[in-house]
Amino acid sequence: MSSTQRPRERSARGRPHIWRRRARRTRCAAMQHPALRDFIDRHQRLFVLTGAGCSTNSGIPDYRDSDGNWKRTRPVTIQAFLGEAATRQRYWARSMVGWRRFGRAAPNGAHRALARLEQQGRCELLLTQNVDRLHQAAGSRRVIDLHGRLDVVRCLGCGATMPREQFQDELTRLNPAWLTLDAADAPDGDADLEQDFSSFVVPACEACGGVLKPDVVFFGENVPRDTVASAQAHLEQADAVLVVGSSLMVYSGFRFVRMAEQRGLPIAAVNLGRTRADELLTLKIEDSCETALSFLL
Repeated sequence: MSSTQRPRERSARGRPHIWRRRARRTRCAAMQHPALRDFIDRHQRLFVLTGAGCSTNSGIPDYRDSDGNWKRTRPVTIQAFLGEAATRQRYWARSMVGWRRFGRAAPNGAHRALARLEQQGRCELLLTQNVDRLHQAAGSRRVIDLHGRLDVVRCLGCGATMPREQFQDELTRLNPAWLTLDAADAPDGDADLEQDFSSFVVPACEACGGVLKPDVVFFGENVPRDTVASAQAHLEQADAVLVVGSSLMVYSGFRFVRMAEQRGLPIAAVNLGRTRADELLTLKIEDSCETALSFLL
C-alpha cells in the first residue's frame, strides 16, 4: 500500500483517519477501504446512523454540498406550512409532481449492504434521517425512522392516516392539469417547480376537515420524545457508531454522535465532504456510500 492510500493517524488535535476516494479503481472492493472493513469487523453491536447520501444512488438528491452548505433553498418549515394556505398549496403541488419518481425509488447497494450487516447479527440499530423507507425495502428490520416517513399522510386534527399513494390519487383527481408538469427532483420527494400555485387544490381530512401533512418531521419541528428515547436506549447497548451518508449538520442526528463520543465509543463515518462531527471521528472514509460498503455484499 502506498503512503497516499494509507489513512492518516490521529494527530494531537484528535483528527480522524481520513481515506479519500481514489481516482483509479482497485480490483477488489474489500481492498478499497481496509480500515473501514477492519472497523466493522471489530464491532458486533453497531449503531448505524444514515443520511441523504445513502440514497443519492437511488435517484434521490441530497441537501448539502461537500462543505456542508445548502445546495438549494432550505426545505419548508413547519411554521410556514401551518401558517399559510399558500405555503401548503406550493408544498403539495411540488410533492404531487415529485412523488411520481420518488415513490418508485429502489434501494441501492448501500441499503443492501447495511441490510446484510443486520442479517449478520452485527447491527444494534439502524437510525435513519431519511424518510424514503429504502432501508426497509432492502430488508433492514431494526430501523428507526428518526424524521418519519414520507409514504404516509397524517391529519393534524384527528390523527387519521392514509397511504401517500392514496393521497396522490386524490391530488391527481382534483388537479388533473398539473399532471402535464415536470421539474427536477428535490430531496424531500418534491420537485423544483416554481409557478403560480394559487389554483392548486389541497384536500382537507375527510374525517374532520383538518390540515393534512406528510408524516415526517419538518424543519423547525421537534422529533418525538419517544423516538429519541428509543434510539438512545439502543445507543447505550452499542459498541461503536457508523455514520453513512450524513454531514450531521442537523442537530437531531448529530446529538447521537455527540452522545457516543461522551460514552467513549469509536465512531466511523462514510461521507463525501465535511461533517459536523469531523473532530469526533475515529475514522472517516470520503467515498460514495455504495462503493465504500460494497465489501459487505
